[in-house]
Amino acid sequence: MTTMVSQESVVASVSRTGRDLQRYRKGRRQVVGCIPYRYIIGDQTSLGANEELEVLVITSKKGKRMLFPKGGWEMDESKKEAALRETIEEAGVRGIVEGKLGKWRFKGKNYGYEGYMFPLLVQEQFEIWPEQSVRQRTWMNVSEAREVCQQRWMKEALERLVDRLKGHKLDDVKELVVVGSVQCTGDANSD
Repeated sequence: MTTMVSQESVVASVSRTGRDLQRYRKGRRQVVGCIPYRYIIGDQTSLGANEELEVLVITSKKGKRMLFPKGGWEMDESKKEAALRETIEEAGVRGIVEGKLGKWRFKGKNYGYEGYMFPLLVQEQFEIWPEQSVRQRTWMNVSEAREVCQQRWMKEALERLVDRLKGHKLDDVKELVVVGSVQCTGDANSD
């Protein structure tokens, strides 16, 4: 018996590695990432309370820090493609990558970095993903994420996301997730 599987529902079982295709600009390593988010259906009809919005944070590989998925932007990818790939590899979710939240410069242990962050409206959460053995993922409200995220530039990206979403009404949102379910509704082609 032959089974047809859509490539859209298949996730690579390993992450990309190496720096052969890594982008650098003026000596700074180029990184991209996403803030995965979802709305929780509540009694209210607007995002006035941050608790209606959940974001997905992950542990660093060594498990000591909480952060949003991010990694190297490679030569064969657009920023959005790289951000989505990193989010699938590190957090095991996929969705709609929205408009850039901004660009930040920061220092790491080995490099200076230039980082770009994007919102990702989650449509699918995988049970198996490439870095599940070295990372944990946790959905939390914005207040909790502010407390646990230790990187200042990621906290700034989170604030930009919240500011962007505050004016939206849940009636206008095409993606709603019921807690405890990975079923989503909406238009994958919408911006």
